[in-house]
Amino acid sequence: MTDPNRGDEQAQPSASELVGAALGAAARRAGVDPAAEASTGHVVWGAMGGWRGILESVLPSLAFVVVYTAWQDLVLALLVSVGLAVVFTAARLIGRSTPSAALGGLVATAAAAGLALWTGRAQDNFVWGFVTNGVYGSALLVSALIGWPLIGLAAGFLLGEGTAWRTDRRKRRAYFWLTIAWAGLFAARLAVQLPLYFAADITALGTLKIAMGLPLFAPMLAVTWLTVRALHARPSAAATAPAE
Repeated sequence: MTDPNRGDEQAQPSASELVGAALGAAARRAGVDPAAEASTGHVVWGAMGGWRGILESVLPSLAFVVVYTAWQDLVLALLVSVGLAVVFTAARLIGRSTPSAALGGLVATAAAAGLALWTGRAQDNFVWGFVTNGVYGSALLVSALIGWPLIGLAAGFLLGEGTAWRTDRRKRRAYFWLTIAWAGLFAARLAVQLPLYFAADITALGTLKIAMGLPLFAPMLAVTWLTVRALHARPSAAATAPAE
């Protein structure tokens, strides 16, 4: 006798499909959509949030480093850093623009500031960044090693092919190395910045955090975008037209 619930169970998405759909949706909200007809520069600029997104990402950390280096006052440096994050979030809300990025930055800035105030050590303001880099890097590395690279999952659902790319050896190899490259970026940040954290070199640590942020994120995203577009490029009409 046929189980009436069997069809429903088979119709339920797998874990990889759920992850891919979530990653694809997040990428599309950020403006990264390989199916869109947009230049690489436009996509990268949009993913960074334009000038507003860059300022929201850089200014709180920059203000903390400058104020702490100049006055060696942890409370003042944290107040200025968190204050800027609050201003950016308020501006988003007042302007009725998408506040998610600014809210995320505010939560991260406030959490990092809270830890630094609790321990009384300025270098602990950077711990949250170490945690996120470690989590993202580990997830990317593990996904690649088990054959389900996260870049492939995101791209597959952005382009509507789900996990079908896994049957294409060329795509599978490209997504593997792209995911490894992203994992390497997060690992490089930790490798460079952790020694400065333990040395309590706040100025160098803050400066390198900024330098290894968007300046490395942008070219990595550009390479990823170009690679995904190339993998899914449609043959031109001239190339596919039958010879006369």
